[in-house]
Order: sequence, then structure tokens, then C-alpha cells
Amino acid sequence: MSALDFTALREGEEQRALDVLVTAFIGDPVIRWFYPEASTYLTHFPAFLRAFGGKAFASHTVWQLGEFGAVALWYAPHVEPDGDAVVAEITRSVSANLHADLFAVLEQMDAAHPTFPHWYLPWFGVDGGRQGKGLGSELLRNCLGFVDQDHLPSYLESPNARNLPFYERHGFEVTGVSQSGACPPVYSMLRAAR
Repeated sequence: MSALDFTALREGEEQRALDVLVTAFIGDPVIRWFYPEASTYLTHFPAFLRAFGGKAFASHTVWQLGEFGAVALWYAPHVEPDGDAVVAEITRSVSANLHADLFAVLEQMDAAHPTFPHWYLPWFGVDGGRQGKGLGSELLRNCLGFVDQDHLPSYLESPNARNLPFYERHGFEVTGVSQSGACPPVYSMLRAAR
């Protein structure tokens, strides 16, 4: 595959990035557990993405590859999701009977999150119509080349066990699992500093 343009998100491109992630996560086991119907997924998942990843837009640490074939939202060291916004969005948009399990998983994820300086990848996805063509690998390689300039570890959580080998090929290792009740597991992964 030839090299595709790897660029930081520009002003006015936030919605395009969110659209890619919506198509990328349409079959995700955890996300679809709490947004099981297509209408609730399409209506509410973009707001959840924005709540959990919005600071990446404000920090200018969002990258895209190949005219929005793939998108990565990163948090630089010491930048974390807006917990209040995440809780508010879940409370507003997720069925109340799922709250106990979902909040338990989020608490476990928070407890597992590194306390030392690191780059955090809350959202990473390839457009649903372009998956399986190497865009994810190329985007992640480019991103890691950038974040490794800080010589710090990288961290992520994967809500899909099928993606673990992909991240492992790029140096991430599973460090834990968050799971409660009916909520599918979420895997914590760490990549050592380079």
C-alpha cells in the first residue's frame, strides 16, 4: 500500500473525524451493549465520543489518514477525559438498567489507568467501508512515531477482543481487564516507552 496523507485534524474537521469513528464502532461489543438499537447508537454514540474524547480536539492531538480513512484521538501526558461529561452523557443516553454494570466497568478502567506520564489513546478507528486494507496499521505507526518523541509509554483500552492482536503487533501488551455483570470486557493495554 502506498503512503497516504497523515495529518493533524484541521479547524472544521471534527465532525468528519467523529463520523469515521461512528462507522468504525458500529459492531463493537461494548458500545453496542449500551447502545443496542441502531437509532440510539446513531443518535447518542457521537455525543459519547465527544464527551470521552473531546479534549483531544481541544488539545490538537487528533490525526487522520487517507482523507478520513482512519482517525486517532490521543491525549498527551496529563490530559484525561472529562469524567463529569462522560457520566452526564451515560446518565442521559444509556438505559438506566445498564448503569450499574457500566459505571462499575468505568470505575475499574479508572483504577487501572496509569498514574505515571503517558500518551493515552481513547479512540482509534478505521472507516467501516475501508477496514482490512492496512489503514489502521499505517495510522498507528505514524501516531506512535509522533508520540514516541516524548519517550513515554502509550496506553489504551480496547472494548473488542478481536483488536488485541492488532495492538500487540504494535507493541502494546494487555495489562488488565475491566468487566462487570452483563457488560462485555474492556482490555487495558500498555506499550513501553521507546
